[in-house]
Amino acid sequence: MHHYQNKRDTPGDFFPMPKAAFRLGLDSGEIAVLAFLMYCEDRKTYQCHPSYSTIGSAVGMSNNTVKKYVDRLEHKGFILTEPTMVKTRDGRAHNGSLLYTLQPIQPIEEAYFERQLREAEAKMHFNNAMKKYEKKGGKANEAVDV
Repeated sequence: MHHYQNKRDTPGDFFPMPKAAFRLGLDSGEIAVLAFLMYCEDRKTYQCHPSYSTIGSAVGMSNNTVKKYVDRLEHKGFILTEPTMVKTRDGRAHNGSLLYTLQPIQPIEEAYFERQLREAEAKMHFNNAMKKYEKKGGKANEAVDV
């Protein structure tokens, strides 16, 4: 019996992508940008600094679209960004690429599920209040999703 060994499956051909990234309400664009940043990151510092155009080339997005997803990932706590400066040969300073620091997933996951729980509880309380109101003879104009 011949065992096929896939030559591309060498340890250097992979990077860690947390499974939780797929459970935390990210859309496909956010996942693509996060995956590329994880691919680029230094495993000791959790940092990288690809340009918007480098990210965009890798995941098939324009610079503006990359910026939108970077902003969303930062807002959701997956990354921190810091501006960097570069000096040209003639000594002038210009903005460089952002420095990205990828954040640990576990606290993000805990906060996400706490928020989901709070939203479910709020919806339950609202629905219970509406039922009491309707029993007292009030009419709900429309069902409202909270």
